[in-house]
Amino acid sequence: MVKAIPRIGSRRNGRMGSRKSGRRIPKGVIHVQASFNNTIITITDVRGRVVCWSSAGACGFKGTKRGTPFAAQTAAGDAIRTVVDQGMQRAEVMIKGPGLGRDAALRAIRRSGILLTFIRDVTPMPHNGCRPPKKRRI
Repeated sequence: MVKAIPRIGSRRNGRMGSRKSGRRIPKGVIHVQASFNNTIITITDVRGRVVCWSSAGACGFKGTKRGTPFAAQTAAGDAIRTVVDQGMQRAEVMIKGPGLGRDAALRAIRRSGILLTFIRDVTPMPHNGCRPPKKRRI
């Protein structure tokens, strides 16, 4: 189940448009967050405004099944189907996290027909981490 976020018109001048049709976006950024428990796919335009998102949990997977590669593949396909309908042709991919769904989500994105300009791993890495707590004295 994908969540599309259409942005048309403004509330102030009273013309909101219909909730169903969003604006045309030829180029976007696909963010894949793959944790051990879930995979979240967020698709934004180049300015960073969220166009739609999907996750393994929102697709109906429960419990430990959310962390599986198949759940990630389903979530990615679900999110991409929505933006392809809105006219997206090119995208950049940012992958974050250590989860099992990384490769499966990327495979689903590749198969969708969207031209990928680049794929970047943005997993945060500690350079030396936090300072450990001082040793306990007996």
